[in-house]
Amino acid sequence: MASNAGLSFHVPEPHARPGEAPDFSDLVIPPAGAVARPDCLTPEAALRDLPYTLIRVLDADGRAVGDWDPQLPPETLRRALRAMMLTRQFDDRLFRAHRQGKTSFYLKSTGEEAISVAQSMMLGSGDMCFPTYRMLGWLMARDYPLIDLVNQIFSNAQDPLRGRQLPILYSARDYGFYSVSGNLGSRFGAAVGWAMASAYKGDDKIALGMVGDGTTAEGDFHEALTFAAVYRAPVILCVTNNQWAISSYSGLAGAELTTFAAKAIAYGLPGLRVDGNDLLAVWAATDWAARRARANHGATLIELFTYRASGHSTSDDPTRYRPADEAEQWPLGDPVERLKQHLVHLGEWDEARHAALTLELDEAIRAALKQGEAVGSLGKSKPDLGEMFEDVFHEPDWRVIEQRREAMGQ
Repeated sequence: MASNAGLSFHVPEPHARPGEAPDFSDLVIPPAGAVARPDCLTPEAALRDLPYTLIRVLDADGRAVGDWDPQLPPETLRRALRAMMLTRQFDDRLFRAHRQGKTSFYLKSTGEEAISVAQSMMLGSGDMCFPTYRMLGWLMARDYPLIDLVNQIFSNAQDPLRGRQLPILYSARDYGFYSVSGNLGSRFGAAVGWAMASAYKGDDKIALGMVGDGTTAEGDFHEALTFAAVYRAPVILCVTNNQWAISSYSGLAGAELTTFAAKAIAYGLPGLRVDGNDLLAVWAATDWAARRARANHGATLIELFTYRASGHSTSDDPTRYRPADEAEQWPLGDPVERLKQHLVHLGEWDEARHAALTLELDEAIRAALKQGEAVGSLGKSKPDLGEMFEDVFHEPDWRVIEQRREAMGQ
């Protein structure tokens, strides 16, 4: 007979809180190169071990090892390092600009640069990314103008989005970068729909959808997976598991129970779990999933295992909910340093070139900031008021016409 001791309510808790030592002892991290790479057209039923391991290419000495090594040429690796460094330096400079009152909001990608840069460089110019907030590296890897980023962040008169988005919620569809949405779950559904449309038209373009670990607890995530599976949508669906959703521990989204990649199994989709701080591993996994999608074998769910090194945004203080040095203790290291080490190991990089590139990028960012500030930072200039009434409807509704007349004093 069952015990009548009473029920207890379980709330997942992180292993360490402020003032305590970081604890990653529960993580099982296989050696680099230990995971075999199956053919990308392998039936899903034969791939069900992959969500429970971790695909890694770069070892502790900066060597690329194992079946997943994409064997990228040195020039490609240097371009990737440049984009990652540019992303980090731009983030640091614009974060300081926020503290100086030049913008209302900012959000950094620190520690996650390998993800956006690898995927941007690997996928084609006609493919479409439906991003999360921390995908600035996608634009940096495709040489999006720094001045356009600065003007959008300052919400000034030359904001390319004409004041219609919060700072850092970029939209650059000519660069394969669909509008960032504050409601992240919507990015999965939109990516699946875009991919279904591409297949329906007989096109050859695929979509990439991104959400964070917290979003996997929302209905949008599961609805998108259902449609992706049923209609074999040519889409790559990625969960950036950076351990924290705003200020809530990833265990509240189910990380204590299983991997996020394992959620693919319930939908009959392959799931890959990848070291998100290893640019080569991210590149290889994305390439594998892209080849599968283009061969009409449908979607893949990829968990990108990483760590949010900075706060969620300028509105967040991570020292309130996690150890102050936890990011420094992350066992998978820093993505920029790991790629730098790999290039040094290959004899294709050195400290002098690294310092020179750091200076070059800093000067380019300073120039863009100076140019943007000349137009105006927060409150110093703004798009024309009439812009808010444009492009609302294909044919202006009478209410919009009346609102415009009242607002513009016409």
